[in-house]
Amino acid sequence: MHQHVLQLDIQGTPQRWITLEHAALHYATDAVAWVDGTEPLRTLRGGTNAATGRQSLIDVHPIIALRGVARINLFDVTPSFAKHKLFRRDRHTCAYCGLQFPERELQCEHIVPESRGGGWTWMNLVTACAACNGRKADRTPGEAGMPLVYLPYVPSRFEDFLLEGRRIRADVHEWLASRLPKGSRLN
Repeated sequence: MHQHVLQLDIQGTPQRWITLEHAALHYATDAVAWVDGTEPLRTLRGGTNAATGRQSLIDVHPIIALRGVARINLFDVTPSFAKHKLFRRDRHTCAYCGLQFPERELQCEHIVPESRGGGWTWMNLVTACAACNGRKADRTPGEAGMPLVYLPYVPSRFEDFLLEGRRIRADVHEWLASRLPKGSRLN
């Protein structure tokens, strides 16, 4: 459980989730600039040094920041879309009736219908219950007389890592949550 490490750039921007082994490689090559987390995720044990007779140990922390230039240009990155992330962004709440539903009872709803050129984008999709989605049908909210209860938005990089729904340690969740934008629905 909780076997992935959150890799950051040197400025503290999330880059990706990596395995313990991948993180150990960064430690071994001295690429780790700083770490965070209440305690190490795991201590990895290596071979015995012939000269000192001591076994090598690497304490892998749940959050590591790497030296050097970030591999991801944050100005060009839009979080990838996934149905479960949309439902979490919208807090499992129908954008038309405002009621909360279990995920299995929700649908992705196009504000501008696909048949009219509406795409599968964060800004054109909201969460809807089956009844409201059926009632709105192939119309815009204005045409259907169904105003949106909330507006769509593109999640920030920090929100995207939380929306993925991974089982992450409480300290990593807290670290990400403390960096959410002020108006985030995830607060």
